[in-house]
Amino acid sequence: MPERRKIFFFYKQEEFLENKVKNLQLLAEQSNFQIVTDFHQANIIVSVGGDGTFLQAVQKTGFKEDCLYAGVSTETTSSFYCDFHVDETEKMVEAMTNEQIEVRRYPTIQVTVDGKSTFHCLNECTIRSAIIKTFAIDVYIDGLHFETFRGDGMIVSTPTGSTAYNKSVRGAVVDPMLPCFQVSELASINNNNYRTLGSPFILDGTRKLTLKVVQDGNDYPTIGIDNEALSIRHVEKLDIELTNQRIKTVKLKDNSFWEKVKRNFL
Repeated sequence: MPERRKIFFFYKQEEFLENKVKNLQLLAEQSNFQIVTDFHQANIIVSVGGDGTFLQAVQKTGFKEDCLYAGVSTETTSSFYCDFHVDETEKMVEAMTNEQIEVRRYPTIQVTVDGKSTFHCLNECTIRSAIIKTFAIDVYIDGLHFETFRGDGMIVSTPTGSTAYNKSVRGAVVDPMLPCFQVSELASINNNNYRTLGSPFILDGTRKLTLKVVQDGNDYPTIGIDNEALSIRHVEKLDIELTNQRIKTVKLKDNSFWEKVKRNFL
C-alpha cells in the first residue's frame, strides 16, 4: 500500500482564516491526505493567502525540493502562484479527481553576501539605498567589470519574479521555461562620471553576477530577499547566480504562466 500523502498548511494565524483552513483540512482528510503539523514531515505544502504568503511558505520551509508546493488564494484579485481559491473546494476536488493537475518547476537564484551568508530567492533579490541618498555599485559579470551604477538600487529577478517588482520598473516579462535571471535598475544616474546600460539585461543561467557596493560611507544598503528584508547591515559584495534547485508547484492544466500574464495585465 503506498504511503499516504502528508500535507502541511502554511498560513497567517488570523481569526478569519481558521475556519477556512479547517474546511481545507477536512477536504484533505476526505481525499486520503494526512495532516501534519511539522513541515519537515510533509511531501505537500499548501499556502493559504496570496502570492506573498506563498513566497513566505517557500522561504520559511527552506525551499524543500522533496515536496510539492500549492497555493490557495483568499484574495479577490488574480494570483500568480495560487491556482486555487479557498472558496472553490469543489473545483479542487474535481481537479484532483479528473487529473487536471500538472507539476510546474520554478527556477531560483542564490545570493551570497560577503562570501559568508547564503540565501535563496523565488522572486527576486533587491539592493536599495537605506537613506535618502544614491549609492554606487560596481557590476561584474563572470568577473568582468561591466559598469558602475549609481542610483537608488538594483533588482535581480527570476523568470517568475519578472512579473513582480521587476515589471514595475519596465523590466521584461520572461518565460519561466528559460534558465536565466534579469537585472534591472532603480533610478540610475547617467552623466560624465557614471554610465550604465540604462536598460534591464538578462543573463544566461550559467553566468555569475557580482555586485560590489562602493565603500563611500553609504554602504549600509537594504537587501530584500523576495518579500523579506535581511537584517545584515554593512555590505560589501553580493554574488548572485541561478541554481539547479527548482521549486515544484501544483498547477491546473488550463492555467499556464502566459494565461496568468494575460489575465493580470491585458
